[in-house]
Amino acid sequence: MTPTMYSPDGRIYQVEYAIETVKRGTLAIGIKTQNGVLVAVEEKARALQTSNITQKIFQVDRHIGVAAAGYIPDARIQVDRARLFAQSNKIAYDESVEVETVSKHLADQCHQFTQYSGVRPYGVSLIIAGVDQKGESVYVTDPSGTYVSFAAVAIGAGAEEVNDFLEKAYADNITLEEGAALAIAAVNLKSHNEDGVKHIKMAFISSDTKSLEKVSDEDLQKYSKLALEKFKNNA
Repeated sequence: MTPTMYSPDGRIYQVEYAIETVKRGTLAIGIKTQNGVLVAVEEKARALQTSNITQKIFQVDRHIGVAAAGYIPDARIQVDRARLFAQSNKIAYDESVEVETVSKHLADQCHQFTQYSGVRPYGVSLIIAGVDQKGESVYVTDPSGTYVSFAAVAIGAGAEEVNDFLEKAYADNITLEEGAALAIAAVNLKSHNEDGVKHIKMAFISSDTKSLEKVSDEDLQKYSKLALEKFKNNA
């Protein structure tokens, strides 16, 4: 079965298999707030693994970050192409690329890999979050080539339950700090860990600086306490 073949009932199995790969990946979350955006992932390091290096959060440009769920090597390839695209846009137009433009570019590449024989669809979904001339944005791409804008979204294992939780707990006027707390509460919803943060990596982009910053372990602990105070009743 090649990516170009439809089944008799109108399905493309290779694309559906790729989407299933995403559903088996560890959880990733993106949240838009009134003063920035953030991405968070569940990432459990092995005993001897260097824990301060994030494997599933990437920086595309100064003002754009990506979180991935699924087959991470595919994510690295897409992020490399997004970086090249962002820098080419800067050289050509002398301005930072818009978040939606990067999202569409990556979605177009995903769609191309559903059309040609001899290749397979990317087995990864990406949350692309950033702050540009239009404000704060969070997009999700999937292996089919779809890209959709969200205020808050989860992808990966258990995403349906986490998205239900986000729908209940999210508010349009949420701050960046409250968004970080919400992301921790959402990750811990599926990990059955009410207050731990060792398994969580996070980065945010403030609307003021428009620059990706990694959230320290100390700040994660602080946001974890806020999560228990503010969102425990929504779980």
